[in-house]
Amino acid sequence: MKLGRYRHYKGNEYEVIGVANHSETLEKMVVYRALYGEGEIWVRPLSMWNDVIHIDGKIVKRFEFME
Repeated sequence: MKLGRYRHYKGNEYEVIGVANHSETLEKMVVYRALYGEGEIWVRPLSMWNDVIHIDGKIVKRFEFME
């Protein structure tokens, strides 16, 4: 997974700062920071990060790499 800036399909931007392992399940988790508001840090399962979304008959990535 590339570190850097991503755009969510709804328009907000985030910076991926790393990938971590869940302590119980060892599931890969994306660690990222919101590039708006308070700049909160979040985690999301890598499998969910890489999902595609069906919107208005189109298939789009949940998060698109920007830089």
